[in-house]
Amino acid sequence: MATTADIRNGLVINFNNDLFQVTEFQHVKPGKGAAFVRTKMKSLTSGKVLDNTFNSGVAIFPVRVERRKFQYLYKDETGFNFMDQESFDQINLSEKLVDGADLMKEGQEVEILINAESDSPLSCELPPFVELEVTYAEPGIKGDTANSPKKRVEVESGAKIMVPLFIESGQKIRVDTRTRDYVERVK
Repeated sequence: MATTADIRNGLVINFNNDLFQVTEFQHVKPGKGAAFVRTKMKSLTSGKVLDNTFNSGVAIFPVRVERRKFQYLYKDETGFNFMDQESFDQINLSEKLVDGADLMKEGQEVEILINAESDSPLSCELPPFVELEVTYAEPGIKGDTANSPKKRVEVESGAKIMVPLFIESGQKIRVDTRTRDYVERVK
């Protein structure tokens, strides 16, 4: 058992008979009244995001999770298949447990959160940045340069990303998996 002073980004807690991961938190101490902690939590079972306010000092129930490195193998009708990098065991995850699945390519290394008590997978996290090759890009329109114009391109994994006009088919780009934004060209 822990208190609200132990809340950190990435902490997994048991709340309302569900497992939630804290994505954002803010400790607020108003001039008048008791302190409280405002949190934004994501359900690991349904994917829903919940805003909740805890009074300061309230008991929370953290869940022990492990982060293990897995390699993405392929997708089939049952979901996504991954291989453990150490034991070479294969697991299958449903689509709702994988965020940003359209940014994954075969052979990519990902981290999977596993409940240490039940040894069941909770969610899959991609690395913060991935490098993908542009497979289709519309030509940029010359003269259309007012306030940082962007165009939509398709990358090798099938995702559609907004990029600057100078990006062309065949080039590799770096994409932020958390915001799905173009970061830079890769040489």
